[in-house]
Amino acid sequence: MLIELKKLIEANPLFRDKLVFPSFKSSRLRTLINQSLNWQHQLCKNPRPNPDIKTLFMDHSCSPTSNGARPPPTNSPLMGPIPKAGAFPPIGAHGPFQPVVSPTPGAIAGWMSSTNPSLPHAAMAAGSPGLVQPSSAAAFLKHPRTPTGVTGMDYQSADSEHLKRIRIGQSDEVSFSGVMHTPNVCSQDDLHKVVVRTLNQGSNVMSMDFHPQQQTILLVGTNVGDISLWEVGSRERLAHKPFKFWDISAASKPLQTTLLNDAAISVNRCVWGPDGLMLGVAFSKHIVQIYTYNPTGELRQHLEIDAHVGGVNDIAFAHPNKQLCIVTCGDDKMIKVWDAGTGRRQYTFEGHEAPVYSVCPHYKENIQFIFSTAIDGKIKAWLYDCLRSRVDYDAPGLWCTMMAYSADGTRLFSCGTSKEGESHLVEWNESEGAIKRTYSGFRKRSLGVVQFDTTRNRFLAAGDDFQIKFWDMDNTNMLIAVDADGGLPASSRLRFNKEGSLLAVTTSDNGFKILANNDGVRLIRMLESRAIDKNRGPSEAINSKPLLGTSLGPFANVSPVAAPTQERPDRTPPVSVSSLGTMDNSRLLDVKPRILDDVDKISSWKTSDIVDTTQLKVLRLPDSITAGKVVRLIYTNSGLALLALVSNAVHKLWKWQRSERNPPGKATAYVVPQLWQPPNGTLMSNDVNDGKSAEECAACIALSKNDSYVMSASGGKVSLFNMMTFKVMTTFMSPPPAATFLAFHPQDNNIIAIGMEDSSIQIYNVRVDEVKTKLKGHQNRITGLAFSQTLNVLVSSGADTQLCVWSIDGWEKKKSRFIQAPAGRQSPLVGETKVQFHNDQANLLVVHESQIAIYDSKLECLRSWSWSAKDTTTAPISSAIYSCDGLLVYASFYDGSVGVFDVDSLRIRCRISPSAYLPSSAVSTSPVYPLVIAAHPSEPSQIALGMSDGTVYVAEPLDVEHKWGAQSCQDNGSIPSNSSNPSPSGQASELPPR
Repeated sequence: MLIELKKLIEANPLFRDKLVFPSFKSSRLRTLINQSLNWQHQLCKNPRPNPDIKTLFMDHSCSPTSNGARPPPTNSPLMGPIPKAGAFPPIGAHGPFQPVVSPTPGAIAGWMSSTNPSLPHAAMAAGSPGLVQPSSAAAFLKHPRTPTGVTGMDYQSADSEHLKRIRIGQSDEVSFSGVMHTPNVCSQDDLHKVVVRTLNQGSNVMSMDFHPQQQTILLVGTNVGDISLWEVGSRERLAHKPFKFWDISAASKPLQTTLLNDAAISVNRCVWGPDGLMLGVAFSKHIVQIYTYNPTGELRQHLEIDAHVGGVNDIAFAHPNKQLCIVTCGDDKMIKVWDAGTGRRQYTFEGHEAPVYSVCPHYKENIQFIFSTAIDGKIKAWLYDCLRSRVDYDAPGLWCTMMAYSADGTRLFSCGTSKEGESHLVEWNESEGAIKRTYSGFRKRSLGVVQFDTTRNRFLAAGDDFQIKFWDMDNTNMLIAVDADGGLPASSRLRFNKEGSLLAVTTSDNGFKILANNDGVRLIRMLESRAIDKNRGPSEAINSKPLLGTSLGPFANVSPVAAPTQERPDRTPPVSVSSLGTMDNSRLLDVKPRILDDVDKISSWKTSDIVDTTQLKVLRLPDSITAGKVVRLIYTNSGLALLALVSNAVHKLWKWQRSERNPPGKATAYVVPQLWQPPNGTLMSNDVNDGKSAEECAACIALSKNDSYVMSASGGKVSLFNMMTFKVMTTFMSPPPAATFLAFHPQDNNIIAIGMEDSSIQIYNVRVDEVKTKLKGHQNRITGLAFSQTLNVLVSSGADTQLCVWSIDGWEKKKSRFIQAPAGRQSPLVGETKVQFHNDQANLLVVHESQIAIYDSKLECLRSWSWSAKDTTTAPISSAIYSCDGLLVYASFYDGSVGVFDVDSLRIRCRISPSAYLPSSAVSTSPVYPLVIAAHPSEPSQIALGMSDGTVYVAEPLDVEHKWGAQSCQDNGSIPSNSSNPSPSGQASELPPR
């Protein structure tokens, strides 16, 4: 019809060549009609489940029912039954349009529509998960559910295939961004019933908070004003700070008067900052103290603020205007916001008529706001750009109440107790400003103000009646009550760790207990076993292996640590109990058992493959200075040059020239290249860390797509070099922390993912010199980053052997997993892990000293190959990389050998002995081995090896087909031998695809 209409219009000479017709999808008209009908139906005074609509020429309104009563309200989404017979003819659509209703007078959702608290404009109400998300600020505080009182309905199409697309949310025209809260199936294993630690603080614990990244670090504040840091895994108290005024001379007169009358002071609240590098303490008299924290457990004084007249009842961190701030409230009925860096006051909110009991800063989309509660039961909401309260309504119980969001920030809860002891735990419907559900199970007369916490977007817990009580968020009935082996006060204070595996609860004897669910029990046991192993010391087998220090090569942008020597007994960096406490529970949840039965095994390697220089073409690249170790090696994207980064922070660039022997000028082992330098002799050298030698610092490198620029770091600032002139274009990211890995964004060379020594990943825009976002999910330094443009993800790996998948669009963590330990090797693994995407941009090569493995896009291990720690002739893997055609994996080992594997099976196709490419002097004297292996970007059989003595070799096969080995040389996994010399052996384990 649209095409015919277009032809009709164009037939008129007055319109010919004067109109531009936009391209419409065939279903666009149906979508518009559907949106209109749904919008009208939301404005009905008497909405009926199956509306009778016969025309669009006048506004729709359902006629009242026979008795004039309104149908019962429903919260079902706008995806209802097919209209009844005789209704408006079915019109297909992409889902109903976002309905519009006027908010209730106390609605939370409406107070963003304008700066006028009277709310003159209609606010967009929340819809179902299949609806367009409203873009206006007025709707930022909404859940994706239908407002109370709106009847669910839908105008559906007779087109069944089109309907299927609506149901599963795959419309081409509608953006689906809502959050659906599906009912949870609760398992008793998910609840925290087991007491794993009982610790004594020495005074009554008033407040607790777990570190946001280190899952077993607990901050504790007491009734005598002191704070402590506990490593609950090892039972060690890392720090203890008794209260004292840092600068009593700066105290205000009201504070000095208060201290003269009563010098006793208590901690009212202590909290961690969002990045775990800062913590705040609110005291019962005027004062807020801010400390900075480093991973060693050291606390340093940062700010002391005379914040309020009287007690400071609560403290929280927030990010208004992208600036870290501290939010406080107090007995003086005020809420104040302070700059976390300088302590300067930014905002003051007045309007409460009673002391303010708690604050809850939060944000929706780009809107920042604060909820506050006072002891008269009033709840208010504040915007940073408007000093008047935007919401004013009553909390259940009309006394002390605290508010908290679920971990994903989509559900709002509050818990409080009245003066008569009636306790109330409720979930709020933000779009209506009303209570959505009330949870039952409290003692009729609670002894004290009940405290609560949320975890995993699933559970609620509260301390009441000398017990800890648990609820499922979607069920108002209490799940279970736990007494924690006794000793709890009437109303315990409690706090979950961020991963939800541990729960800290206060005790009546000046201490606290740590309760764990099944994940938490496994975490604690892992910490205990690690501590035992650490006390025993490394075994002889471990002592004989060198430290992993390597890279994946040009595609993976890997940052190795300094290469090991045989004098160093520890192959992997020591791991403290404190750092182990930060391990993600996915290590415990996601690891699947390795299938070792009925799997083809490669029993051993033999030296018959390539043992002599006559069996391959190898070239040692010319180099006048070979000091240091080659820690990074990468081909240019054109394949015309090879770039090495040495442990002394100097880059070396070899270029191949066009000639009769090499017309294309590509890198080859048959032609000697030139060690290239600009005419002025400039060296391309990285900035170094004055506090560490270059040998001790992690090095990283990344090339721009056009080979014009190289970004690099060796423990100091990150440098951007011009590859033609070797000049430094810019430097940034002064340590600490130092950059340990670099990767260019696949769609924008100005955006770089930078893995850091402190385990974070910073998304940095070079053009505007700004960190756009910081990703946190690892517990140790980042050792690998790989982008997949097809999957639209970034995969990161770290020295914690964890893999994390991040969405490029919103930089949200989609999944994480710890790599599997090979058979016979102690779990969990530690040490650097490297990642590289296959050409298909879906499968992932994962490299650890113990194994090479192929993972799919869901982080399921498809197949792996591991070396046997039991065999004294084995050597760990130093580096591995895909060939450019994705058919092979090249791996280098610490004994100097190189293995060529088929990708499809990870079986060894060919082995290159060190004697085949190293001079006899290097083989017979001190060991020399490849630290990094690189693959040519267009020649699948060419590799380059960066060695521990600073040399670089390029190697290619000699056979007429220019291939390494032959698949026929492997029968049942074993490689034939005509030599008795021992050499690395390995064990292959191929997991069937899941």
